[in-house]
Amino acid sequence: MFTSIAAYRFVAIDDPAAVVARVRALAEELALLGTVLVADEGINLFLAGEAGDVQVFLARLGEDPRFHALEAKLSRSQTRPFARLKVKRKPEIISFRREGASPLDGRAPAVAPRDLARWIGQGHDDAGRRLVLLDTRNREEVGHGSFAGALTLPIDSFTALPGALEAHRDALADATVVGFCTGGIRCEKAVNWMRGAGYPHALQLEGGILGWFEAMGDFGYEGSCFVFDERIALDPALGAAADANGR
Repeated sequence: MFTSIAAYRFVAIDDPAAVVARVRALAEELALLGTVLVADEGINLFLAGEAGDVQVFLARLGEDPRFHALEAKLSRSQTRPFARLKVKRKPEIISFRREGASPLDGRAPAVAPRDLARWIGQGHDDAGRRLVLLDTRNREEVGHGSFAGALTLPIDSFTALPGALEAHRDALADATVVGFCTGGIRCEKAVNWMRGAGYPHALQLEGGILGWFEAMGDFGYEGSCFVFDERIALDPALGAAADANGR
C-alpha cells in the first residue's frame, strides 16, 4: 500500500534553487516519486511512497519554518501512482499570469466545507445572497465530476479562466461565488484575482475538492475528482475511482 500526498503553500522563497536541491535529495533518500514545483511564491507537491517515509519527508520538510504550516492531503493506493521523481523550479507554482492574484499579498476569504454544505442545503449564504459554485479546473477534469449545478468553464488551461469568466460577469454580480479546484491552489489565485476584478463576493473553498471529500464525503458532489497521477481520479472515499480507466 502506497501513501500519496498533495500539498502546497504560498510563502516567499528567496532561495528556490536551494529548496529544489534539498527537496530532491530528501525525496530521493526516502524513495518518494512524484512532482514538486518550487517558485519564489511557494511550493506545490504531489508525492507518493511508503507511509512511514512520507511522514518522515513531511516532518523533515517542516523543519524549515517556511513549510512548517504546510498541510498535506493523504490518499492511498495499491500500486505506486508515479513513475519518476521530478523536482523543478518554476516562475509560479501554478501558472496564472495575472497581476493581483498572488496570495503573498493577502489571502482571499475562504469558506469551510461544513459551512458551504449548510449554504448548499439552504440555497444561499448566511447573508441571504444567492450561491454559485465556480469550478476553476479545466474541461478534462470537470468531465470526471464536479459539484452538482456548478458553473463550469470551457477552458483547457487555468490561464484561460479570466477570459472565460467575463461572459458571466453580469450574472454573478449579486451572487456569493465560491471557487473550488482539486486541492485549493487554483482557488487561492483565482479568487484573489476575482476580488480585485469586480467579483467582490468571491470566496474560496478551503481545502478544495479533496478537503471536501475528507469532511463531507459525496454530499453535493457528482462523480470523482481528477488527480495528477496514474490513478487518474479519486472517489469521495479518497480511493481510486471506478471510472479511472474510462468514463
